[in-house]
Amino acid sequence: MIKPNRRDALRLAVGAAAVPFAPRLAAALDYPNRPVRMFVGYTAGSSPDVEGRLVAQYLSDRLRQQFVVENKPGAGTDLATEAVVHATPDGYTLLIIATPSEMSGLLHSNLPFDFQRDIAPVAYFGATPFVMVVTPSFPAQTVGEFIAYAKANPGKINMASNGTGNLTHVAGEYFKMMAGVDLFHVPYRGELEAQADLQSGRAHVMFDPIIASLGAIKAGKLRVLAVTTPARVASLPGVPTVSETVPGYEVTGGLGLGAPSGTPADVIEALNRAVNAGLADPALNARIAALGSIPTPRSAADYRQLIAGEIDKWAKVIKFAGIKLS
Repeated sequence: MIKPNRRDALRLAVGAAAVPFAPRLAAALDYPNRPVRMFVGYTAGSSPDVEGRLVAQYLSDRLRQQFVVENKPGAGTDLATEAVVHATPDGYTLLIIATPSEMSGLLHSNLPFDFQRDIAPVAYFGATPFVMVVTPSFPAQTVGEFIAYAKANPGKINMASNGTGNLTHVAGEYFKMMAGVDLFHVPYRGELEAQADLQSGRAHVMFDPIIASLGAIKAGKLRVLAVTTPARVASLPGVPTVSETVPGYEVTGGLGLGAPSGTPADVIEALNRAVNAGLADPALNARIAALGSIPTPRSAADYRQLIAGEIDKWAKVIKFAGIKLS
């Protein structure tokens, strides 16, 4: 019997150790080889849905497989998240992540999943600025005047939102916390109902995504007091930031892509590269910017850190406001 020398033995050992990982690596390198589903927890035509479909089309063209957006609204985006959490972690079922998805565990005590544990961040699309808008007849012309009026009239200013626990609600609670004012929260079923009452004067103030309010602002149906980003935005260049009056106040709605935990790192990296290439593409960049979002490429690790920071921030606000949905 011929004994293998030390070098041959080492080569055989390494080859044997690599065998169990070969199918997984091959699958990652061949990704995608069939259509990919992207769940979004909003109805068709909503801003996350529209932006998600733009990214999906780009990925379809670049990776030469269909990326299909599926709407699964309900329970504050939790139905969509749960569908992805329970999917096979192979990169063929993805989640379009919005800020309410990240906050779900802060608002609900009995969820069958843990967002940070069960969803792996893949790629960040960008941030959506919010605006502080008031009904046109409101007496305050600036954030400073608004705060003074609110302090002189505690609980008498109606603050509209798209629903309890929605970012439009939590952004208003954050303002109350930082500015030291008492506003009366009025939750609505959705954007159309909230804006109708805001424009008519039945509601007085709202912290709203810029894309949802920009048309009404330009038409004179709403008056904008400030934007909620750290710096002024190009679409409203003369409008100050809230932080110029209330230092440290910042609200942006984030949108990105996630996958079930356990998805191969090579697949996540391939998707991250593809999405970031899309954000750098002038055509896709311009279309996302037109929705009011600010395209912002990030690594998957950076996106994970961003989500962790947002969850920590909103946990403090939700605790201050005493918001609990279940």
